[in-house]
Amino acid sequence: MSVERKKYECSALPKGWQREEVIRKSGLSAGKIDVYYYSPSGKKFRSKPQLARYLGDVLDLSTFDFRTGKINSLLLRKNKKQKGTQYDYSRGVRNDASLVPPIRQTASIFKQPVTVYKMQDGKVKSDFKHGPQEKPKQLFWEKRLEGLRACDVGGTELDAMELPRGLRAVGPHVREETLLQSVATALHVSAQPVTGQTGSRSALDKNPGVFLNPDQPLVQAVTVADDDIKRQEERVCAARKKLEEALKALVA
Repeated sequence: MSVERKKYECSALPKGWQREEVIRKSGLSAGKIDVYYYSPSGKKFRSKPQLARYLGDVLDLSTFDFRTGKINSLLLRKNKKQKGTQYDYSRGVRNDASLVPPIRQTASIFKQPVTVYKMQDGKVKSDFKHGPQEKPKQLFWEKRLEGLRACDVGGTELDAMELPRGLRAVGPHVREETLLQSVATALHVSAQPVTGQTGSRSALDKNPGVFLNPDQPLVQAVTVADDDIKRQEERVCAARKKLEEALKALVA
């Protein structure tokens, strides 16, 4: 793996301590920065608990930001707010006085003793070591809707809509019916604009796991021109006129 190293004196620590930044240049973790500290004797430290165990009797590291190598006053405010919580860096464990031990209770459904654990909400931080942990999105989930058609109250299938020529399906064996369901779902569920897939159609057919964007429907990149907007306005005006005429005929 190709990396770039930057090493310099750390003013927040005693004289002779150095801070090193290792920037990864290749691989899946390209751009990630690893931070290390070196004592005057050359000993390497990879985390704040390790550093605190070594300097615990000499320096208070409660306000020391390990990532930046600077004193962060916000950490001092957080420590004051968390009255019932203490963190022992020398042991690397949390002593939380607000934890409630399990209680033996009887569930009304099962009629037998169960153990209830009191959990704390909103105090567990996400692990950003490998980036934000997002829920994976399934590709081509719309294909599960193939073969399903909307029906009226009598059970008669409704006619399918005719899509504009500019809307073309992408992905392996994706038909216009699936494309319509995909676009309709994107307009109903997502608040972001529908721009379509940016990859070429041939690339999406060969390797959709790489080129497919799960936030967009299974349609090629869509470009709306001024003529398209003008034609749509004309269709809307014509539909409103027909509706007006129908209402007048109904009243008369």
